[in-house]
Amino acid sequence: MKILKKEVVWQGRYLRVILLYYQDSNGSIWQWEAVERVNCKGIVVVIPITENNEVIFIRQFRPVLGGYVVEFPAGLNDRQEQLIDVAKRELIEETGLFSEEIIFLAEGPVSSGLSTEVLTVFVAKNVQEASEKLKKFYPPDESETIEVFKIPINKALDKLNELKNQGNYLDLKIFGFLELARKFIN
Repeated sequence: MKILKKEVVWQGRYLRVILLYYQDSNGSIWQWEAVERVNCKGIVVVIPITENNEVIFIRQFRPVLGGYVVEFPAGLNDRQEQLIDVAKRELIEETGLFSEEIIFLAEGPVSSGLSTEVLTVFVAKNVQEASEKLKKFYPPDESETIEVFKIPINKALDKLNELKNQGNYLDLKIFGFLELARKFIN
């Protein structure tokens, strides 16, 4: 199995649609449509945990779904930063919180049949309110209005279910990430 050619079918400001030509193990040539980000070197998700074992979730409007999604803070590496620096920045921008303890958790494709995106997940332990200086240096994105939830880990699933019943979407990845992060919760 190998990629023979990649053709850009359409490109916008943030995304491009590509057509991949690949050869299978029998020698047959196939085409596959995919999407990739423009000027992006990965996506980062941060799982913030307080010293009192509370998990921080965010809720924001996602135009693609036409509704609100409950998820963990996340962002694009579109500034050519180290991924851990993206995690620190997104944590401050989206929650107003900061952590000295950012730990790699996992990495993998987001939607392997559709997108070339690879997601890197970090845990932020002992998060606390960021200083005003940090908040000014890393202000929230103008297009995002984010609500922050601080939920005790033992009540997280109940609260998430409540938010779903109120009409919010739940990013399914949060359930797996939450389970993986449990080893960092005292």
